[in-house]
Amino acid sequence: MTPTNTRAATLLIMALFGLQPMALGAWLAMIPYIKETLGLSKGELAVALLGMPVALIPTLQIASRVVAKIGPRKIFAFLLPVQAIIALLPFIATSIPTLFAALTLLGAGVAFLEVSLNTYAGRLEKAEGLNIMSRCHGFWALGVGVGSFFATMLSGVGPMTAVFIISAVSGVAGAWAGLSLPRLVGEEEAARSTPRKFRQMPRALFVIAMFVFSVTLVEGAMSDWAAVYLAERWGGVAEDAGIAVTVFACFLATGRFMGDYMKGRLGPRGVARLTVGLALVGIGCLTLSTSVALTFIGFAFVGLGASVGFPLGISAAASLDDSHEAQNIATMAMIAMCAFLFGPPLIGFVSDIFSLRVAFLGLFPGLCLAFWLTNIFPTR
Repeated sequence: MTPTNTRAATLLIMALFGLQPMALGAWLAMIPYIKETLGLSKGELAVALLGMPVALIPTLQIASRVVAKIGPRKIFAFLLPVQAIIALLPFIATSIPTLFAALTLLGAGVAFLEVSLNTYAGRLEKAEGLNIMSRCHGFWALGVGVGSFFATMLSGVGPMTAVFIISAVSGVAGAWAGLSLPRLVGEEEAARSTPRKFRQMPRALFVIAMFVFSVTLVEGAMSDWAAVYLAERWGGVAEDAGIAVTVFACFLATGRFMGDYMKGRLGPRGVARLTVGLALVGIGCLTLSTSVALTFIGFAFVGLGASVGFPLGISAAASLDDSHEAQNIATMAMIAMCAFLFGPPLIGFVSDIFSLRVAFLGLFPGLCLAFWLTNIFPTR
């Protein structure tokens, strides 16, 4: 690939990482609105939120095979516009089962897009000797933050209309960017590779996945419950509480934009330990908070702390094999997504019995495990 094509590929994949989650961010900001409109308790909302993991987790392995065969570009061109429609389905839900079904479709679409994004970025890193994964995921977090911010700002035109505007614009732009991605060396070999069984996969993949699982559990909890937690603490309009998602996502993005630089300075193990430590401080701020200001500080620290876990895991998984990147990434992502998507419903069940403060405190042991598992990463 020429330097011009390498630069184009880098810029386009980063743009796609930012565009794809804007619809998701818009939906996350509207969770308090959906909860209020349908009159759901936190436990009932938790049941409905299970729709995404129920679809996403098994779909990841299917997605890895499809992406390996037809390539990420075609997935982007087709599914990003479709996601714009699927993102509206929760707003026409009338009950827990219909909301669950809507989120099931959304989860299936996200699975294909996530595997496509990470597979292309992982191949590009290896093929061109780049270090871009953390920044790519920084754009993903920024996309969530931008989506939640504009959904909150545009809620005056109607929550459903606001989400449609955001998801339609990002979907069309993403389809164009996907079709413009240069073809990478090695895609043909990946398309001909035979999928491996779980027992054939390297053990290191599952250790990496456990680290990412522990960190992603925190990211998922904040993404789905930050707005609800702030609404309870703040007592303002439900739609305005979406700013909590914006704060968390923006600091998540900041950490990821700094991640590649910090990785070069501290090494993978050093940056992993630093960020997990910040997440522990953030959880402490949230659970001990006596003011809205300290709550925002907690969201900021947790955002920074959860920032590089998933990008570190993706790069490590992709580097384990030259012909099974999509399957390695999908397997690791499947385990990590169990935390990202099953974690929030679990938080809901615990908070229904006790409180969100107690539920957030339950994230502390997992972060301690993640700190210990940082030994899987090299020092340099």
